[in-house]
Amino acid sequence: MPYLLILPGFIFYGLFVLVPIADTVRLSFLEWDGLSPQVFVGLDNYVQVLTNPNTWTSLRVSLVFVLFSCLLPVAAALLLVGVIARTKIRGLSFFRFVFFLPYTIALAVVAIAWRWLYAQDGSLNAIIRAVFGEEFVRPFLGDADLALPALGIVGLWATFGFVVVMLLSGTQHIQKELYEAARMDGAGPVREFFTVTLPGIRHELRVSLVMTLTLALRVFDLPLMATQGGPGYATTTPSLQMYRDVFINGQIGPGAAIAVLLTIVIFVGVALVNRLVRSE
Repeated sequence: MPYLLILPGFIFYGLFVLVPIADTVRLSFLEWDGLSPQVFVGLDNYVQVLTNPNTWTSLRVSLVFVLFSCLLPVAAALLLVGVIARTKIRGLSFFRFVFFLPYTIALAVVAIAWRWLYAQDGSLNAIIRAVFGEEFVRPFLGDADLALPALGIVGLWATFGFVVVMLLSGTQHIQKELYEAARMDGAGPVREFFTVTLPGIRHELRVSLVMTLTLALRVFDLPLMATQGGPGYATTTPSLQMYRDVFINGQIGPGAAIAVLLTIVIFVGVALVNRLVRSE
């Protein structure tokens, strides 16, 4: 009976997840433009992808997104939650709603909104112009040195609230007696955080790291809508490079190879997170 109950969901998962993954692996060994006959080329697509300098550039871009959209939000959220867990705050539900709101907005919409904000005549440059003068105005998304950090800040803004809400939900399960006992034993705020709060939210911390890491490594809509991957390849992620190969250049084999390699990188990253943040 249990297997019969999960069978419809498993069939749906198999048809729309497992089968496309298997077909992507198959396409990664072919030379095909979507119209002409398919030609088996073995590992040539993988060699082409791994020897392409743009691939390594896109990987470095992804690592920057991991820093801004995963590591920094988690670190900042841990600091904030550590403070909140020790005090009683009225209206905490309202603050949760405010923090979580950016995560509910599609990244494509977020990208458009921040593109207006970063524009030459946008709000940010208007403030800079009024405070510091015209010479400090910058085309943030048009500058090869500023475009990636600017998008990273957008990723930080979009994921920070989600991590805060996740970790706050974990603190609700921590018994208040543990904080009282720690204080009676003379534990300060830092020690109290590492001995009571952090162990109590380890499950939520692991979920937050996995979800933000996955989002950062496969981010696509944010650079596509904000910069089109430019200027040059300054904000091109592996997902965006895969999109260009498949849908613009008609190189389905290399695009599928990028998808397979990106899946492996995400799998390894998730495995490392689960290894580091153990339940014990």
